[in-house]
Amino acid sequence: MSRKQQLLKRHRRNKRIGLLIALVLLVAIGVLVAWWLPLVLAVLGWIAHEAWFADHLFYSPKDDYAYSFPPYTPQPRVHLDGERLRLDDGVMLVDDATLILALRIKSTWLGRFFDPAVELSGGEHPDWQTFERGANGLRYLNLSGQAQVLSRGELRLRGRFCRVFGEPILWAFEQPDFRRQRVMVIAPHADDAELAAYGLYSQADEAWIVTLTAGEIEAQHYQQMGLSEPEAARLKGRLRAWDSIAVPRWAGVPEDHCVQLGYFCLQLAAMQAAPSRPVGSREAQMDDTRLFRQLNPFALPGDADGAPTWNNLLADLRELLMRARPEVIVLPHPTLDPHPDHLCAQQAVLEALRGLEWQPTTLLGYANHLHDNDRWPMGDTGHGIALPPAFDSAVSMHPYCLPVPLPLQRDKAMALGMMHDLQPRMPFKRRLRRLMQWLLASRVPPTYGENEFFRKAVRRQELFWLLKPGEPSGPQN
Repeated sequence: MSRKQQLLKRHRRNKRIGLLIALVLLVAIGVLVAWWLPLVLAVLGWIAHEAWFADHLFYSPKDDYAYSFPPYTPQPRVHLDGERLRLDDGVMLVDDATLILALRIKSTWLGRFFDPAVELSGGEHPDWQTFERGANGLRYLNLSGQAQVLSRGELRLRGRFCRVFGEPILWAFEQPDFRRQRVMVIAPHADDAELAAYGLYSQADEAWIVTLTAGEIEAQHYQQMGLSEPEAARLKGRLRAWDSIAVPRWAGVPEDHCVQLGYFCLQLAAMQAAPSRPVGSREAQMDDTRLFRQLNPFALPGDADGAPTWNNLLADLRELLMRARPEVIVLPHPTLDPHPDHLCAQQAVLEALRGLEWQPTTLLGYANHLHDNDRWPMGDTGHGIALPPAFDSAVSMHPYCLPVPLPLQRDKAMALGMMHDLQPRMPFKRRLRRLMQWLLASRVPPTYGENEFFRKAVRRQELFWLLKPGEPSGPQN
């Protein structure tokens, strides 16, 4: 059982215990006070839960985040002068450096019901960075893109439903412009490349998009059209295979640089456990990947028999790595992103690279899912991305932040809108919860689409982590 599954199991157990206690109290109130009062209290309690207490947060908001950055990372001296963040005299910043500021956040009492945020103002690009309700501890703001404003002494930090205090610490990470190198994005599913790295790959001098699975399962939306489960899964897989090939063209990626490997969703771990054994689809009643690979621009080793095996996956990846010779590989982070297909995708790439003639110079990790906080990045569409919750400082982390200007954010949103998996309406309960949170907790719905990923992914930055080949990296949340 993965750590996220363990956390969910504990969360659901605690929730059942809480509901049982609430039921006992309501029955007692009905007996001792008035029969109708428990009904009113139950409705009000449900509304309060949906508006303020429905987040999946598997840690205390009073916990300090704990990061360790590489030794010798420059730490320009800064201090807070009221709301103004000032550099010490003589300190210079590189414009495109990734700037991370550690400081303490303490929510006000309203910050337990409204999302506490820090407003960054003073320049042409004001920003908001949001944290957990009730946050009270060390947090890490992302000041990337604010170097000039900070150098001029004009950057202001103002808490909304929170107070900012303590002695701030600034880190300045300098790295090459990876957009000027050959980039290959590894996407476990169609849309992962766009969610994590559309801003990077759309600006790269040369980009490849390699999608590992067809993402065919959970096709209830297509079953509503009268299709059986296998028929719906096959249709969904074909549509998402098309998405993985066609949508990168919106960003200018050549058609012959977009590849769909067609393996089956949530089956990569089973393939890895028995590398030569074919593992068929859970729902599509298929054990041949070639239906989902028909749009590829060239043949790959796995096309010979279409067998969904780990060995075929490795052979496909080795062929693509030697053909593309990427200098930068963008892939799921090995510890921040707990999705089983994402973990296996990262491990497959590292295994395929082992002993290969061509080796990339850089691995960049991304996280489209988190263990402990299902709202991260917190805040609204277009806002900045603060560092995610992390509580193990034993492992060094190296962030890399890429700015995504507003026109590119809009293009990214349109790319996500073309993805069939992000198009269906949310279930009624989620739509009702979002409405209540909008009215009662001031959470603004995503601007560009209904799916939650339009809020999470369309931001003023994309956040990556430099990884060392072959080594797990990052805190175990």
